[in-house]
Amino acid sequence: MDEMFSPISNQILPASIEERLALYSSRNRLEDEGKAYKIIRQKFLNYRQFSVKLISGKKDIIAAHALIYSTLPRKRAQGRIEFELNDVHYCNREEVKFVTLAYFNTFFSTEYKNIQELIFNPPTVEKELDLREHISGNNYDLSPIIIVEEIPTTKLTLHIDAKTYEDTREKLMTI
Repeated sequence: MDEMFSPISNQILPASIEERLALYSSRNRLEDEGKAYKIIRQKFLNYRQFSVKLISGKKDIIAAHALIYSTLPRKRAQGRIEFELNDVHYCNREEVKFVTLAYFNTFFSTEYKNIQELIFNPPTVEKELDLREHISGNNYDLSPIIIVEEIPTTKLTLHIDAKTYEDTREKLMTI
C-alpha cells in the first residue's frame, strides 16, 4: 500500500506510482521510436517517511526537514547537540546529525529561503542521497540527518515516523 501514498513534496519516491508512470511513459516512447528495451527488476531498501517533528525544550516546534533514510528505532529521540565538525552538528543520542539550510543551499547551489519551501519543493531522492553520503561517508547510513534554519542550543526531542523495507522496482534499459 505504501506505493499509493504520495508525499506532500511531490518528490518522486522509489517504487511509487509516479515512478512507474514515468517508466511506462519512457517505454511507450521507446516503442514509438522502434528502439529495443528490456524492463528488469531490482531489489532495494525502500523508505517511506510519514512525519517529522522537532521540538526545542518542552513545546517549541522547530521547522525541520529529514533527509531520505532518516530513521529512529523507537520513532523518538531526546538529546542535545554535543559537538560540531565541518558544519555538521552531532547530537548525543541516536546518531542524529543536524545541518543548516545555508549548508544545504551551499551543497546544492540552491536558494531555499526557509524550511517550509524545502519541505514542499525538495531536491530529488538521488540528490538527497548524495548529501547523505557526503555527510555520513556511508551509502548505508540510516541515521537521522535533519536540516534546520539555525542549529538549536536547547534540549531537543525528535519524532520521525518512517519505515524501511525490502522492495523491488522495475528499471528500463535500452538495448
